[in-house]
Amino acid sequence: MTDPTPVLTLTPQGLYCPAGGFHVDPWRPVPTAVVTHGHADHARWGHARYHAAAPGEGILRRRLGADIDLASHAYGAPLALGDATVSFHPAGHVLGSAQVRIEVAGEVWVVTGDYKREADPSCAPFELVRCDGFVTEATFALPIYRWDPGEKVVGEILAWWAENARRQRTSILFCYALGKAQRLLAELHARTGTERTVHLHGALVPMVDAYREAGVPLAPTAPVSAAPKGETFAGELVLAPPSAMGTTWMRRFAEPQTAFVSGWMRVRGQRRRRGYDRGFVLSDHVDWPDVLRTVAETGARRVLCTHGYADTLARFLREERGLDAAAIETAFEGEADDG
Repeated sequence: MTDPTPVLTLTPQGLYCPAGGFHVDPWRPVPTAVVTHGHADHARWGHARYHAAAPGEGILRRRLGADIDLASHAYGAPLALGDATVSFHPAGHVLGSAQVRIEVAGEVWVVTGDYKREADPSCAPFELVRCDGFVTEATFALPIYRWDPGEKVVGEILAWWAENARRQRTSILFCYALGKAQRLLAELHARTGTERTVHLHGALVPMVDAYREAGVPLAPTAPVSAAPKGETFAGELVLAPPSAMGTTWMRRFAEPQTAFVSGWMRVRGQRRRRGYDRGFVLSDHVDWPDVLRTVAETGARRVLCTHGYADTLARFLREERGLDAAAIETAFEGEADDG
């Protein structure tokens, strides 16, 4: 066991707040879990009691069970846990994602979970929270990771779809089941309204339904499985999880053209190694310039870096920014398909 801060302790179960008697995103069963968002590496089954931001309740109940002991809280509302005061603040990552603000004896720490600062019509925008200590993800914390505006990337996707449709080919866009698929559908809704139906692999349907139930406007969708036998989807757009690539499910489509949407597509060669025809760089995680901007704007005196390029980020913050920064080992995975 190590003690990274007076407020937080790193235990075998995860980050623990002794004053509050709770863990944040624990990876082993605990009595009280404060959860940042619904991705499987942060929201795990088996805890006795859960606390989370209200907009993500539908996602958590779908993933962990409708009958879990879950208390949901409005963004910004204070919650007393032991001698700690906790509140949830938008992280801009996926629907219901939250940074966890923890105050103990006048000292404030913020645990980000995963976050981004780009505009995203499918979830609440990131809210900067000033703090003494900051626990930040480092999924893409290298200078090569710099995102183009999302509207530019969506324009590229629409042009790719239009060209494939002209050739009567099926556009199969691989994306993660929670967050990326819904962001794409929200972006397409903003661009195309209700004019065109997007077809979904069955693995994407539950989380798309969760977003719709939460009131997020999405492009119209239909499961691939609902189409008549013999339908080739020529000219259509199909969203699917990366796990569907190379399976027999692909055989029904007319001259399928494949693309993968991920921050990992920034690295030259990733698309070819993964076997996709195209790669679109769109991430639900903070990039290098924004992680540095966020650390500076929080005013934090101490920074702990988790999952991804945590060692690199911590070293840069120490050597170039003069901060008290360190990497800590967690079970979080960053940008990956967990659906």
